[in-house]
Amino acid sequence: MNLIPLPAFSDNYIWLLQHQGLALVVDPGDSTPVSEWLAENNHKLDCILVTHHHGDHTGGVARLQQEWGAKVYGPAKEHLPFEYQALQQGQHFSWGDLNFQTLDVPGHTAGHIAYFAEPAGQEPLLFCGDTLFSGGCGRLFEGTAVQMLDSLDRLAALPGTSRVCCAHEYTLSNLKFARAVEPDNLKLQDYVVHCQSLRSQNLPTLPAKLARELEINPFLRTRSPDVIRAVKHFAPQATDNEADIFAHLRIWKNDYK
Repeated sequence: MNLIPLPAFSDNYIWLLQHQGLALVVDPGDSTPVSEWLAENNHKLDCILVTHHHGDHTGGVARLQQEWGAKVYGPAKEHLPFEYQALQQGQHFSWGDLNFQTLDVPGHTAGHIAYFAEPAGQEPLLFCGDTLFSGGCGRLFEGTAVQMLDSLDRLAALPGTSRVCCAHEYTLSNLKFARAVEPDNLKLQDYVVHCQSLRSQNLPTLPAKLARELEINPFLRTRSPDVIRAVKHFAPQATDNEADIFAHLRIWKNDYK
């Protein structure tokens, strides 16, 4: 079960799984990179997963669906402009030897979902769209800080070996902010060097490892004394409430240059 990131637009990744001549893709905002890969590698598109309704995640679905007759799965609590099987928290489906679990992760959008699977003999897979990024998280366009914190807690509870397949190459920008929050985090400093090396070779920083994210991502560390102290320095009005700390951290990141 090979995992391949297909670059799209300026910084998106369309994740592709290949298995025995069949392919599964996640959030194909553009059909062209998928079609080109399928033609070059002589594979058939069999399945499409959608995490949320934003156009850079859905724009290529209808064309691919029409061309290949692929099965499409997506969020039950959002409207998508094509036929799909609606999924929500706790529902499962299979593709090949994989059993996917659906997780409700609202915050970035109201009905955002994620997909988790554990391939035999391989590290677990998490397709999380724009909920969790390496070193960061999605903006709160439709949900609340309470919802996003709960969603990230749900993802953080997955196995630490999980491969976090985010939908954007935002890592270096996120890590710049993370260092402003935790300048003394040595594991974060090491990770910055690692990711800078990858990007200097035009290689993706993703997938990330969940265990590493728990060590370096401030949005997974909002209960850490160092993060709380940094947030309260930025926003002295912040209370000790967990969601309030998270909300002010997200506001800080929104305006950070």
